Amino acid sequence: MNRLVIAAALLAATAAAPAPAAAQAWQPSKPVEFVVTSSPGGGTDNFTRMIQSIILKYKLIDQPIVVTNKGGGSGAEGYLVARTSPGDPHKVIFGTNNAYLLPYVAKLGYKFADLTPVAALALDEFLLWVKADAPWNSAKDYIDAVKAKPEEFKMAGSQSKDTDQTLTSILSSVTGAKFLYVPFQGGAAAGTQLAGGHVHSNTNNPNESIGQWKAGQVRPLCVFSPKRLPAGAKVTETQGWADIPTCKESGVPVERFQMPRTVWLPAGAPAEAAKFYEGVLRKVSETPEWQEYITRTVQTGQFLAGAELKAFVEGDEKASREVFEREGWIAK
Repeated sequence: MNRLVIAAALLAATAAAPAPAAAQAWQPSKPVEFVVTSSPGGGTDNFTRMIQSIILKYKLIDQPIVVTNKGGGSGAEGYLVARTSPGDPHKVIFGTNNAYLLPYVAKLGYKFADLTPVAALALDEFLLWVKADAPWNSAKDYIDAVKAKPEEFKMAGSQSKDTDQTLTSILSSVTGAKFLYVPFQGGAAAGTQLAGGHVHSNTNNPNESIGQWKAGQVRPLCVFSPKRLPAGAKVTETQGWADIPTCKESGVPVERFQMPRTVWLPAGAPAEAAKFYEGVLRKVSETPEWQEYITRTVQTGQFLAGAELKAFVEGDEKASREVFEREGWIAK
C-alpha cells in the first residue's frame, strides 16, 4: 500500500478514536459522617449542624450526611474516630483547638498526628464577665481588686485544663492577679453560677451569657480580642457588643485569646478529599445563612486553610503549651 495512503488511514483512525476521559475530581462515594466532638446542643454541635443545613440547602455534597455526637472525654471520643478509621475520607470531624491541645493534658487513644487539617471557619471570642451589680467599673478595677486579695476571688469556667482555665492562667501570669478557679460542666453552668452570685467572674463566650446580660444579671468588662466586636443591635437598653472595650484598651495586657472552630479528616485521607471539603466549607462560609449564624452567635468569621491554618495552629499550640508547662498540666 502506498505510504501516503497508510499515513492518511492512521490519521483518520486516530481522529475517530474518543479522547481519554478527563480525570474526575474527588467526590464522596457513599454517605458522609459528620463526627461532632461535643454533646448535642453544645457549641460544636450547633456549628456542625449549621454547616450541615447549609450544605443540604445548596446541594454542595451529593451524598447523605449523618451527624454523630461523640463528646466523651472533652471531645477525645470524637477524635478517636480518626485513629480507628485511618484514611477514611467519609468521616469528617468537627471540633475546636482541643484537637491538638487535649493530647498535652491527658493520656488519650489518639495523637494529633492522627488528624488531617481541613479548615477553620470561625473564632470564638472570650469576655471577662462579672455580676451586674458588681462594684467594678472596668476590667482593670476588677484585676486590682483580685491582686489585693489573692485567691479569694472565684473565676468560674468550663471544665479543668481547658480554654477557660488556660485563659485564667494567662490572665494571672500577665497581671499578677491570683484567682481561685472553679470548673463547671460547660459555659452555661458557669454563667448560672455567676448570675447567682456564687462566683465573682467567668470568661464565657458571648453566646453563653447573652441571655443573662439581657436580663440584667451579668455584664461584660472587656473582650480578649485585638479589636472590638462588630456593631449591631443593642443587647441591653444602653449597650451592644461594640460598646465593650478590648481588654488591652482596658489596661489588661492580653491582646488576643480566641478559640477556632475546626474541621478535620483522619490522617492518610486523600489530599483530593481534603481539598474537596475545604472547597465545600469555603462555599458555606460565603452564604448569607452562615453570616447570619456568625452574627447571631457573636463569633468572628474567619476562614483558615492550608498555610494560614497551619500557622494559626502552631501559634496557638505554642502559647497553650507554655501555660500547660507552667501549671504542670502536661500528661506524663
